Amino acid sequence: MANQESLRVFCAVEIPAEVKKHIADHVAFLRLHASDDTTRWELIEKIHVTMKFFGEIPTQRIEDLSRAVTRAADSIPPFNLAVRGTGAFPPRGAARVLWLGMHDDSGGLERLQAALEDECAKAGFTREPRPFHPHLTIARLRSPRGAREIAEAHTQNNFQDEAFAITEVIVMRSELEPGGSKYTALSRHRLRGKGEKGERARRNI
Repeated sequence: MANQESLRVFCAVEIPAEVKKHIADHVAFLRLHASDDTTRWELIEKIHVTMKFFGEIPTQRIEDLSRAVTRAADSIPPFNLAVRGTGAFPPRGAARVLWLGMHDDSGGLERLQAALEDECAKAGFTREPRPFHPHLTIARLRSPRGAREIAEAHTQNNFQDEAFAITEVIVMRSELEPGGSKYTALSRHRLRGKGEKGERARRNI
């Protein structure tokens, strides 16, 4: 780990490469309805589901965070998730954000997020006061010009994908750079389910 006083950190689950390919196809369709000078597209390879954002935390607390995430992951078994549905923020007026929804039949994603909140709170990290609304941001519209057209194309081309397995949660570092954020996995924590013996996270710092 670099010798820094703090790191900008969040927890996330990854989206499989084959699903990202379908998202890329959807974005390619939307680009036909957008002007590049008013739309900022998220890099497909960086798309993930944010489970909890911590912001800047002291480097000496990364190990405490990793242990808390391990405890949360030990309590939740693997589950299936699907990317399904389209929408825009705000729901009325000129769209500013285009997003894809998460379909969570088993409720595993919400249980994982709640376990993360509980275990991280026990470790002294602040709870997220806002309700958990998982989604994938694919674009940010920087101008009202053309926003209605691209939002309509997005919502009418309703996105649906097959379910895929979520088997781990990642503690991720975010570095703000001139070209955008750079993400680096600090630790990976396998979902195990209640009653199964946990193990230390695989670290790749």
